[in-house]
Amino acid sequence: MPPVLFLLVLSGAMFTLGQSMTREEKQQLKNQVVEMFDHAYQNYMDHAYPADELMPLTCRGRVRGLEPSRGDVDDALGKFSLTLIDTLDTLVLLNKTTEFEAAVRRVLSDVRLDNDIVVSVFETNIRVLGGLLGGHSMAVMLKEGGQSMQWYQDELLHMAKDMGLRLLPAFNTSSGLPYPRVNLKYGVRGPETRTGTETETCTACAGTMILEFAALSRFTGDPVFEAHARRAMDFLWEKRQRNSNLVGTTINIHNGEWVRRDSGVGAGIDSYYEYLLKAYVLLGDDLFLQRFNIHYASIMKYISQPPLLLDVHIHKPLLPARTWMDSLLAFFPGLQVLKGDIRPAIETHEMLYQVTKKHNFLPEAFTTDFRVHWAQHPLRPEFAESTYFLYKATGDSYYLEAGRTILDNLNRFARVPCGFAAMKDVRTGSHEDRMDSFFLAEMFKYLFLLFAEPEDLPFDVEDYVFTTEAHLLPLSLSAAASHSSSVSSNGTSEEELDDSNFDWTCPNTRLLFPDPAFPRNLRDPIRSAVDKSCPRPPTNREPGIGRPPLRAQDFMANNPEHLELLRRMGVSLIHLKDGRVQLVQHATQAVSAVAAEDGVRFMQEMMELSSQQQKEQLPPRAIQIVSHPFFGRVVLTAGPAQFGTDLSKSSTGVRGFVTVAEPYSGCSEITNAEYVQGHIALLQRGQCMFAEKARHVQKAGAIGGIVIDDNDGSSSDTAPLFQMAGDGRNTEDITMPLLFVFHKEGNILLEALKVYREVEVLLSDKARDRAAIFKGKPLPGSLIEGSVDVQEAEEDCVTEATTPSSFESTTQTSAVELDESVSPEVTPSPETSPAEDTSPPEEEAGPAEAEPDLAQPEEERDSDRTEDSEGDTDSSSQSVDELLADWREDLEAFQQMEKDEL
Repeated sequence: MPPVLFLLVLSGAMFTLGQSMTREEKQQLKNQVVEMFDHAYQNYMDHAYPADELMPLTCRGRVRGLEPSRGDVDDALGKFSLTLIDTLDTLVLLNKTTEFEAAVRRVLSDVRLDNDIVVSVFETNIRVLGGLLGGHSMAVMLKEGGQSMQWYQDELLHMAKDMGLRLLPAFNTSSGLPYPRVNLKYGVRGPETRTGTETETCTACAGTMILEFAALSRFTGDPVFEAHARRAMDFLWEKRQRNSNLVGTTINIHNGEWVRRDSGVGAGIDSYYEYLLKAYVLLGDDLFLQRFNIHYASIMKYISQPPLLLDVHIHKPLLPARTWMDSLLAFFPGLQVLKGDIRPAIETHEMLYQVTKKHNFLPEAFTTDFRVHWAQHPLRPEFAESTYFLYKATGDSYYLEAGRTILDNLNRFARVPCGFAAMKDVRTGSHEDRMDSFFLAEMFKYLFLLFAEPEDLPFDVEDYVFTTEAHLLPLSLSAAASHSSSVSSNGTSEEELDDSNFDWTCPNTRLLFPDPAFPRNLRDPIRSAVDKSCPRPPTNREPGIGRPPLRAQDFMANNPEHLELLRRMGVSLIHLKDGRVQLVQHATQAVSAVAAEDGVRFMQEMMELSSQQQKEQLPPRAIQIVSHPFFGRVVLTAGPAQFGTDLSKSSTGVRGFVTVAEPYSGCSEITNAEYVQGHIALLQRGQCMFAEKARHVQKAGAIGGIVIDDNDGSSSDTAPLFQMAGDGRNTEDITMPLLFVFHKEGNILLEALKVYREVEVLLSDKARDRAAIFKGKPLPGSLIEGSVDVQEAEEDCVTEATTPSSFESTTQTSAVELDESVSPEVTPSPETSPAEDTSPPEEEAGPAEAEPDLAQPEEERDSDRTEDSEGDTDSSSQSVDELLADWREDLEAFQQMEKDEL
């Protein structure tokens, strides 16, 4: 079957349902798309270029290494002006040829591809290599048209081949599956290049190479790229589960074992299926179509539960793997249109559209009853993509209205002065300081095509295939090289093609839908189902009734309404001796089955968000008492804060005398500011957020702060160390360090202050060498002034914290331990102190599926006990001896102190 039919058929069905949109309205919306693109693109060029991406809230570029790491998300950034390359062919499609020519010249003059940086093979392939190839296709098309780019001599293609060669080392594995990361300068050489140590990759990561690599081979005449991509596709096909014909989500790149055996059409697998079908469209190889149709039959048999698409286990495909869906599966209705299976495409798209209308955007993940599971939305284009393809296939103006909804929501909720900002939480409308390159590469392409008339386009899009990043590759490449479809690229004979696998491909949609009302009849029940499952929250109702369920990131243990919501969900609180609260859920105690499900979801969210916090753990800090009679030998282990001065970046730390703030809570304006100024303020934990305390004492002139636990008897040897979180607001205004100590360690400071009146401490990332502290001055000879025991001068007192495991779970109940009063935006974990007594949880930038233990033990350090020095003491020596006797019970090491990081 000629592959071009896939795209030509889409424009063949032009019936309309209901009220059609006028040509003038479409023109107005098309112009609006162009204006929005200009707003995003120009702000990137003005405020971010040559950085990879724009940070639209702070109006600056995101440069990897200069901004806080976001984990795997940053692997897309390679210091190669990512957004500009990703946007090249969008400029041409939107009739901005002058801007395109200027952009190409910038890429050729400014962009380097040999940076010593580790990048994602998958992201670099689809965004950079795909962007360069799409730009090359457009440049050739314009040059052949004789209107512009007459100077162009395949420079973008040469850059594309350079990038392809830099990605090739990733394929040097026994299976042919690529490593997930590669160093652009050094390739894959092992730990010294920060590559080659991975053992697994996602199915989509390995199976989304064939379009770009085959295009590169056929443009350049070098077959090596297509051969490697085909080998990876062949290996994934061979490793499919033969009974279900499904593939898992992640696979071992060395032995081909499935690491994650859940299978769906969303994150981790999505574009593998897309590239099987589109490889047939682009390359004309029947083998890819046969494989796709076999997979597709299994998807429709096991995963598709119209309008839902739910993950299953590949070995037990009738067993659901999870009860929620991720937003990446929104591309699938568009792929079903290319396949020619319009009915399920309409059904799934309608479900997605109704979820979008409920939440303004598609949440990163949502449940089977259409509630938010992960609340972020990084301006993903997949829903717009499927909307465009369904409109092309049906001509139904309903999809133009869906596109209008997308436009309106982007302008109302995501538009900011410096571009468009990703949504941190679709429920609250809060923003994240990111505008990914795919927003310009894909979103505006599909929206422009949705509203444009054929005469508005500078070329015929039917002559091109869209990559997963919406880059345009010409269908003429199918004639650039021939490849036998009967022999796979690894040299093995492929089974004879089964003609039955070509059924239901490229149908005539007019015959499929003889009744123009048919699509509406499919949509109405789905709309009703979403409305019923996810009603808009009414007002003035009893707490917990008719409202969205309580989410982990919103929970505060001192909020009576939240406690009532927990009670309704069957979740109870147990107060622990160390000041934390344990959450335990008993489903049988919930007021209803729905409330019990909300309780289970709440506990799962608490664990997931807590896991994310643990990944961002900061090491403990040190409070070293340097005044008489301690002279640097007494070191208290303290918890850090996620805001304020980062002591790990200070070579000297912060040194000063301590004083007790009034009020001691620090929750209102400091009344003894004359004493706090220039000092390190001692504060009591509780009553308000940690960040609020810091702001008050900083305003009073303090150079630092120490928060002392208000829970009697708490100690670092029995309770996990806290990491203080912010209050959900921007904390860049806090410029001093704030540390946390437990009640027992805090009493050491208070008692010393009571006895000596003047107590000087050093706040630092670790205990400092006494010679460095006293800077050449004679070192005191003993802990107690006047002692002659010189040996003791080398011994120091350190209190250490150990963290016991604190998460319990049984088959009938769920339990989570957290510190009291969890506030919004940071998940409480035993090692992260909530933001007052509370810790506001931070949601992930991307979906996470781990269910880890909530408590991780702090490192325990070996040390030796030493004896006290004996010598003359002053009148206060008895008090000091009593303190030392108490401390001595907690000590295990003096001699290792100067070597260990606390």
